[in-house]
Amino acid sequence: MKNLMERINETVDFLKGKLVAIPQIAIILGSGLGNLASLIEKRQEIPYEEIPNFPRTTVVGHEGKLIAGVLRGRNVLAMKGRFHYYEGNSMDDVVYPIRVFRCLGIGNIIVTNAAGGINTNFSPGDLMLITDHISFFCENPLRGENPDNLGPRFPDMSEAYDRGLRKIALDCAGRLGIDLKQGVYSYCKGPSFETPAEIKALRFLGADAVGMSTVPEVITARHMGMRVLGISCITNMASGILERPLSHEEVIETGKMAEEKFSALISEIVTNWD
Repeated sequence: MKNLMERINETVDFLKGKLVAIPQIAIILGSGLGNLASLIEKRQEIPYEEIPNFPRTTVVGHEGKLIAGVLRGRNVLAMKGRFHYYEGNSMDDVVYPIRVFRCLGIGNIIVTNAAGGINTNFSPGDLMLITDHISFFCENPLRGENPDNLGPRFPDMSEAYDRGLRKIALDCAGRLGIDLKQGVYSYCKGPSFETPAEIKALRFLGADAVGMSTVPEVITARHMGMRVLGISCITNMASGILERPLSHEEVIETGKMAEEKFSALISEIVTNWD
């Protein structure tokens, strides 16, 4: 049976043989936010099932393909569909693409998601720049053996979301007239939505939004020295804030309503990436 590095190297070799150019920035597209991929020029589409050792996505709204090409003059690689722990994947599978991207030579990543708003100053359709995260309720993706060539045993997380990239994002939003919120993202495992009591506890701890992805990917990216920018689309208000039940259909619908604003912002950020 192949070990982790052997599998990563096999995947990297496959992608190097497919890609016209090594991307400068990787982008993970959250639920309902996949339309950005249509703006990528000179596109190459690679279904996950064709990529050696890649997991499969099972979530509605996640197509399951890598899209490489040029966005605003930058070589990018977008994941149209990510892997979640709640799908039954191991944490190694959830973060496998991040490890592949870094070993491919990509040093920058934009991680996006659909999230529930905890901050009552937020509204569905808002975009939130992630300043920090809360994740101590969930399994850490670095648990277990630590291959030294992937990163240190005890990586620093004091600035998981790059301060310089956050400033660029805020400047870009200002130029576009987008009211980009800022806040702390809390990761919960899912797939059930959180209870009102859990949301109340998360608000007390300082969370502004909650979701079922992103944090394992960010921890892994920082472990490997990547620069990270995170943006949430607030697709619904979290449990107990409004007197109505939550649904994944609402998440997808609101994500699609915010797609134009989201795509414009990400494109502008990519243009101004330093």
